[in-house]
Parts: sequence; structure tokens; C-alpha cells
Amino acid sequence: MPERYAPSMPLMRFPRVFRRFDNVEALLASVVEGVADAASVTRVGIFSRIRQSDRYRLRAGLRCLPETYDVEYGERDPLVRWFELHAHLIARANLAQASDQTQKTLMRRALDTFGAEVIVPLHARGRILGWLFFGHRMTGQRFEYADLENLMMLAEHVSTVLENALLYEEISLQKTLAETLLKSIPPGIVATDEDAVIRWFNPTAEQILGIPAGEVLNRPAEAAGSRLATMLRETLDAKTNLPVQHWTDANTRRSLAVETRRLLDHKTPLGAVAVVQDLTAEDNLRQKQDLVDRAVFWTDLAASMSHEVRNPLVAIKTFAQLLPERFDDADFRKDFNQIVVQEIDRLDKIVTQINDFAHPPELVMKAFDVGASVKKAVEVARTRFGTNGTPIDVSLPNDLPPVLGDEAALTEAFAHLVANAAEATTGQNKPRISLAAKPVREGNAASGVVVTIQDNGKGISPDLKDKVFSPFCTTKARGMGLGLPIVKRTIFDHNGRVDIDSNPHGTAVSVMLPVSAERD
Repeated sequence: MPERYAPSMPLMRFPRVFRRFDNVEALLASVVEGVADAASVTRVGIFSRIRQSDRYRLRAGLRCLPETYDVEYGERDPLVRWFELHAHLIARANLAQASDQTQKTLMRRALDTFGAEVIVPLHARGRILGWLFFGHRMTGQRFEYADLENLMMLAEHVSTVLENALLYEEISLQKTLAETLLKSIPPGIVATDEDAVIRWFNPTAEQILGIPAGEVLNRPAEAAGSRLATMLRETLDAKTNLPVQHWTDANTRRSLAVETRRLLDHKTPLGAVAVVQDLTAEDNLRQKQDLVDRAVFWTDLAASMSHEVRNPLVAIKTFAQLLPERFDDADFRKDFNQIVVQEIDRLDKIVTQINDFAHPPELVMKAFDVGASVKKAVEVARTRFGTNGTPIDVSLPNDLPPVLGDEAALTEAFAHLVANAAEATTGQNKPRISLAAKPVREGNAASGVVVTIQDNGKGISPDLKDKVFSPFCTTKARGMGLGLPIVKRTIFDHNGRVDIDSNPHGTAVSVMLPVSAERD
């Protein structure tokens, strides 16, 4: 009788290789040795691909032919497709039973290429991981049916080991990439489990919070600071994301911005993570810039005040010096009275304008028709600022959606823009100003209203275009240059936007305002 071995033999000898998942190549070498020992064969080889994009090639072998190491198979190779379609082993002893000559040739070529007597596919999750091939038995006897069953059993164990090894390697790779990423990204990362126990504390978090990772890992979130712990615990209990919070760390005196999120695997809660940004350098830079801007502001204010205030004071001083010797001149006293009162009113207007710029009135927000505000602005510009008789064409549709804002403040802003447009058209042969408005739509709903003030003046000089909204920037002989800054602040306070398009043929100022949610 041919020599037989018990079907339980692979289970007795094979599990020793299960423990070597950390190195796939070493694992496969151990698998080959274990299989050769369990099956008592002269030659064993295993073809597989490590990753989805790899080709099938000999990963490990025992007494294999040299040319076998050079053979590779793609996922659409006829041999791979044959295993996918038939899913059973190839045995040289059974080739005579194959009815299809093409398939018989394919199987014989594979057996000859590997110097094998049996090739057994390795399956996992409905796909081909690779295959095992076996040479002659040590006894020289042919493989019987029971032997092929045992080889299939061995292949099932190899498939399991190989699949687990590949999964282990993929998870290890992903874990290494994730750890490397979390260690190298600029923000600090503090992650907890569902019980608010800190499980991850990257080096950046150590630097920002001034706490070594060893003092906080596997400890409650309070180890990283009470305020951070409060945010993490609130995040674990909350169903929605919490807003970003800013504070100065009591330990490091750093300015922090902290954002927290729940960690979910699909819908299974895993914990929470805090992303800690160090804003100290940005805040210092911003403070320095604020100091520079403030210095520029006061310099410009002093220069503008010096120019605007000096002229009235010179006029008042001149008349005051002449008053003693010309007091009896009735015409002089009349001129003195008119000019002094006029110049004092001018000084009062300057002080009022600066005060209004420094202390704007509180906005009263409500839904209103922006078209009515534009029409009022035209009248205000004509009566208060003057428009030099420039024709103003107002084109407003009747179906403008209401905007949410302070009607008086927006009317004042539009009046400034109309007055500026009239000033820009001074000296033109046929000056004209046009005001138009249209809704901005997102899909079928209106999201905003755009009001455009267009003039045919000389346009804005390129070197002034980026400064027109800065305080005290003006090309007028008289004036503080606070009109456009007030316009910009007003529009921004309404969550709107101001855009300027200027060329030598004219200027268009577009004001975009969001619509109101109230539609009554």
C-alpha cells in the first residue's frame, strides 16, 4: 500500500508559522518549510502578490528550479483566470481527465514551468491570493486522492496564514503612516477613548502644552489641562461639533486655538480628538502689525488734521489780528463774523466726522427694501454732499428680495458712493451716474442683492486703487478721506462685500448684501 499520512498532520506541525506576521517574506519561507515537512515532498513553492497592484511571483520556495524565480503572472494571465473560474487544484496524474485540449496544455505548461506534480490555488475573500505547488513525494509514490485532499487542507491553512499576514502588513503600514503623519503635522493632536482617557499625544502637543507624553498617556484628560479636558468631555457628550475656542495656556503662556471632534467608525463612537494650534507667533505678528497700523493711522490723522485745521485757524487768526485797527469798519466786522462762523463750523464738521468714524452708531438690523434705501441715498447725496448737477439714472427692479440690515446706515453708505461718483465726473463733457440692482441667485433661491454705482469719470489712479478704503486717503483739496472707509465698515458690518472696477473711462462700485431670512 502507498504510504499515507494522517489528515491531522498539518494541524499538528503547521501552527508554528502563525506567529511571524511581522515579516511576510520570513513568514512565507517558514510556510514553505512547514508545508514541505507536513506533506513530505521534495519541492514546494508559493506564488503570491503582496499588494493588490503587485504581480504574482515566487515569494518563497524549497529546491525550486532556477527559472521559476523569473516567472511572473498578471491578474489577467490565463493561469490566474483558470484558477478564478475553476477553483480547484491541478494534478499531473489527472491531466488525462481534462477534455479541453487548450486547458490541458495550459495546466501541463504550468506544471512543467514549476517542476511540480500538484498546484493548489490559495483563495481568500473570493479572490486568488496565489498558489502552492508541490514536487514529487519523498517516497517517489504518486499522489492519491487522499493525498490531494490533505494538500487542499494544507492550502486552506496557508491561505488563512497568508491572508492574515497581508492584512497585518497592511494594518502595520497604515499604522506607521498614521503615526508618522500625526507626529509630523504642525498642530498638536490629543486623542482620547470613550472614557476620556488619553491614548494619543503627539510631539507637537508636548511642545505646545509643555507636558511630556509620558505624563498624560493612559491617564484621564485632566492630565493635559482642565480646560482642554472640559472641551474633550463636552465633545464626547455632545451630538454636534463644538465651536473653536481660544485661550492663553497658563503653563506655557502660549496663545491657543483648540478644535475638538468626535471620533466615529461609521456610527460607532471611538472617542474624541483635540487639534491644538499655537497662535502665539501669529498673535505677536498681528500685534506688531496693529502697532504699525496704529502708528500709520495717527500719522495720517495728524497730517490730515494739520492740513484741515490749519486753514480755518489761519483765516480766524488773520481776521483777529486785523480786528483792533479795523473795528470801526462795518463791512470788515460783517466779513469777520461770516468767515469766523464759517470756519468754526468747518472745524466742528471735522471733529464730528472724526468722532463719527471713531464711534459709529449701533446698528438696528431688520428686513427692508434695499431699493428704497438706494433712492433715499440719491436724495441725501444731492442735498448734503452735492452732485454738481450730474444726471443720475436709477434702475431698480420691483422684485428685489429684502435684505437684513440697518436702513439708515446703508442709506448713508450709498450716499457717500453717489457723492464720490459725482465728484469723479467733474469736468466731463457729458457726466452721468447710473445706479442698478439685481438679485444674486443660488439655484432657485436668492442669496443676495448687488447694488452697482457706475460713473464715467477719469477712474481711480492705479497707485490709489488699493488704498481708497484706507482712512485719510483722498485726492480732494478739502476733506478728511473718511467717506469710503465708513462705507467699507458699514458693508462689512452687514456681512456684505464691496468691489471696485476702475479704468480711465469710469468706475463701478458693487455692493453685495445677503438677503434676509424674513420674507413677510
